[in-house]
Amino acid sequence: MSPRNPQTIAYPSPTSRPRRRGLEPLPPHVIVLFGATGDLAKRKLLPGLAYLAESALAPDVRVVGTAVEDLSDDAFRDLAKDAMRNFGVHKLSDEAWERFAQKLTYVGIDAGPEGLSAAVAAAEEKLGEDVQRLHYLSVPPKAAQAVIAMLRDAKLVERSRVVMEKPFGHDLRSAIELNDFVHEVFDESQIFRIDHFLGKEAAQNILAFRFANGLFEPIWNRNFIDHVQIDIPEQLGLDQRANFYEATGAYKDMVVTHLMQVMAFVAMEPPTALEPRAISEEKNKVFRSLLPIHPHDVVRGQYVGYRDEDGVAPDSDTETFIALRVGLDNWRWAGVPFYLRTGKRMAEGMRIISIAFKEAPRTMFPPGSGVGEAGPDHLTFDLADSSRVSLSFYGKRPGPGFRLEKLSMQFSTQETESAADVLEAYERLILDAMRGDHTLFTTAEGIESLWERSQPLLDDPPPVKPYPQGTWGPNAIHQLIAPNAWRLPFERGWRERK
Repeated sequence: MSPRNPQTIAYPSPTSRPRRRGLEPLPPHVIVLFGATGDLAKRKLLPGLAYLAESALAPDVRVVGTAVEDLSDDAFRDLAKDAMRNFGVHKLSDEAWERFAQKLTYVGIDAGPEGLSAAVAAAEEKLGEDVQRLHYLSVPPKAAQAVIAMLRDAKLVERSRVVMEKPFGHDLRSAIELNDFVHEVFDESQIFRIDHFLGKEAAQNILAFRFANGLFEPIWNRNFIDHVQIDIPEQLGLDQRANFYEATGAYKDMVVTHLMQVMAFVAMEPPTALEPRAISEEKNKVFRSLLPIHPHDVVRGQYVGYRDEDGVAPDSDTETFIALRVGLDNWRWAGVPFYLRTGKRMAEGMRIISIAFKEAPRTMFPPGSGVGEAGPDHLTFDLADSSRVSLSFYGKRPGPGFRLEKLSMQFSTQETESAADVLEAYERLILDAMRGDHTLFTTAEGIESLWERSQPLLDDPPPVKPYPQGTWGPNAIHQLIAPNAWRLPFERGWRERK
């Protein structure tokens, strides 16, 4: 690890704030959205900002969009309106949209630091005093340093926080270099490395489920848990991101930045408080205890037809699928395998965490009772917006004799009276960044730890195995997880609310 000598900047530390920060009113904010015409901005950021701006959750805001395109303010507003219409989860009335549209301005990146500084100053004038700044870098990783340098040259560092998209580096060396460069301009307390998976209601429900219930925390360890699966298959393909994906692949795009972050929520020790510093430290302990990832514990795949995509090399070895077995070298989890899987063009798009408990002795049950036939008991979290949880167990089938069958108890956020209060992941994380709350963001130390333990795989990746589109990956995944089995595809679907 490289030593850290970040520039000291006069900025309030998030740990110096009162604990009940969620109840504090926020000062007005200028949000500078880099990559404002890109896919992420259209699908998530602009619709999310429109909703927040009209809600009682966010302060008064102005949004300054910037990108390589040469657009007028009105053209940018039209783009945002189309994004809201096509992708917005929350629909706005015409009056609400007009109010938000007046908060939008645009400046081309070609205007340079001076043009950006002038646009931000104009937006700040409309907000009055005590204005804070939130810079959102919705740009490719290779452009991040140029954006940070522009913010420095535009003198937009003070009173600012910066949100950075993944992947944060592509190996240990590049992550250290990027962290060092960013720390020359911004203090670590100002940096928010975003993982939208951790912004989902279901991901945060893991913490509540574990630490608020005396039923589960005592058995959340190697004595009772056999293995853990984190499975995030995607039906989507490249979605016009071939240039990015060719240089990245499934491991760098999804595993380091998403699946392992979710794994930390599953595996972390109880924090001393639900505070950013305490939670970050427990997550970082998980990353430090991660055993090095070796090629023999990894299956890499590539869907048939990937090499025919525009922008993909005809001999590409980039993986569009990866499954791996990892372990944690600590007292709670020693010997418990964690199986991670994700890929493109797979049979279904799902996001589940499945905790498999060790099976009970079966000697007391008569032959043919059915015990053990359906596998171990599972606790399953669905990370979809419905935020579902299921606990499966054996129970007696009604009728004569003693025949067992697998039953389940299920819960969904959609069944509660608070279902309408669920924020979309990016909405929550943008709001948290404005509050200076690092709880759901990653740290420089955590990112570097993960890259360091990934180095054996990055140095000698196994060859990709082809898999047909619409399947669950190469057949080698079954040998990887044996004698266990993958939970997806589910034999029984989730029960839908009637």
